[in-house]
Amino acid sequence: MLFTLSALWSLASPIFSVPDESAHAVKAIAQVRGELTGHAMEGVRHPVVDLPTGYEFSPQILCFAFRPDQSASCGAELGEPTGTSWAATWVGTYNPIYYYAIGWPSLLFTGSAGIYAMRLISALLASLLIAAAFQISVSGRRSRWMPLAVAFIAAPMNLYLLGAVNPNGIEVASALALWVALLRLLQAYVPARPWRSTVPRWYLWAVVTVSSIVLANARALGPLWVVLVVAFCLVVSGWRPVKALFVSIRSYWWLGAIAVGGVFSLWWTLKGGSLSGQASAADAPYVGGTFLQGFAYVIRTTPNFLQQAIGYFGWLDTPLPVWSYWPAIAAVSVLLVIAFTAMGRRHVLLLALVAAASLLVPALVQGYSVSQTGIIWQGRYGLFLYLGVLVVAGWLLSERDGRRVAFLSTRVTWIGSALIAAFGVLAFFFVLQRYVIGGALPISTMWKNPTWQPPFGWIVLFGLYGLVSLAFVVFVGRLGAAAARRDPVAEVLDGEPDSSDALPDLAVRA
Repeated sequence: MLFTLSALWSLASPIFSVPDESAHAVKAIAQVRGELTGHAMEGVRHPVVDLPTGYEFSPQILCFAFRPDQSASCGAELGEPTGTSWAATWVGTYNPIYYYAIGWPSLLFTGSAGIYAMRLISALLASLLIAAAFQISVSGRRSRWMPLAVAFIAAPMNLYLLGAVNPNGIEVASALALWVALLRLLQAYVPARPWRSTVPRWYLWAVVTVSSIVLANARALGPLWVVLVVAFCLVVSGWRPVKALFVSIRSYWWLGAIAVGGVFSLWWTLKGGSLSGQASAADAPYVGGTFLQGFAYVIRTTPNFLQQAIGYFGWLDTPLPVWSYWPAIAAVSVLLVIAFTAMGRRHVLLLALVAAASLLVPALVQGYSVSQTGIIWQGRYGLFLYLGVLVVAGWLLSERDGRRVAFLSTRVTWIGSALIAAFGVLAFFFVLQRYVIGGALPISTMWKNPTWQPPFGWIVLFGLYGLVSLAFVVFVGRLGAAAARRDPVAEVLDGEPDSSDALPDLAVRA
């Protein structure tokens, strides 16, 4: 279902309407034909790649970008003879793994069909990681809140990126899989606890390894993101399972594979120069600024970044109506309020730590780089952290500490998943409106006089999105009910040791 929803976003979004998609797509097209990083061209600032016949590029394709009242009807078609056989890309030196993985369909198709095919492959690869996250989330006996926590991956901004030619999507999916799989893996190492799971330990290790390598190589800062996710999972799980994991010889085969993937990412970044070069004052605000200026700016504008993460589409030119954000805000608030009010002090402190980090890490990273890059942070870059907060909330609530509100899990899961789906349907409709008729015309114009149509027509895509969203609500609701049945309240109260008993001494003293 997640693949279907992200595929519908792929079809509903005009070619290159997703942020930076044009740069990522032309890199992928050229890379699978042997041009790894592009070449310099006089008078062109960024690396240039050669494009084959059928992929001629014209800036007119992006005529609607930054013009929210302009529909997508003004755009030229990719592959028109009037376009150029080359294109500049500011991601030319990025890690090549993602582009090899999704670029090969361009060898089979040309023009817009090739871009749609690459989008669908990107969505499929990400959906496989998400499927593993859902499977693992309910593989333990105590997982009653996990279906709702993982269901936030179906928020429209995530699906929008999953269905695009942009490594941001696979980054979010791999981070989610790593959060869930590593927490479950560490639970398997809790001493004196019978290991009861529907998946074997080697499978958990495999998902942790694959998701870590994918996350590390998705973007230049990937190794840092892996370190952060792993560190938070270790703190949440406590010292005893961490110690048990590291004294097991078998662990080091998997850890070695993760290290190789991380070292390759670091080597490529340092060798290829995929970290941003020195920007000019016209590129971004605060170029040449101090750490404190960058840090303070991000903290001050955090509400804007959160709005972008919830749903701000196109080239940051397509916000949603303010009222339409409320279902998403309500779903997040319900889970977090229950977690902060129902759990004990130790778990509240752990959740607060992860939540605070999700707000501070972007400010610290941007403060460090602001002198060179200016302010370039966007809300979508923090999605892997925001999802992590929700996963940790669901994880800790599912432990014995959440027994006081265990009876609420099933109904809250149904309500929360319905709110997520409702927000997704609203976002899908309003983004369609923006590209079918532009943002200024009355909605009725979509029926009376649409000026642009996606493949199969917007009505068909919207109807399918609504039906699949409904099916997703049923899936998550039933998954939550099944998880609750495996973890009845009587067993939650039986005093069986769990990972909450293994919290680090530092958290206890705090």
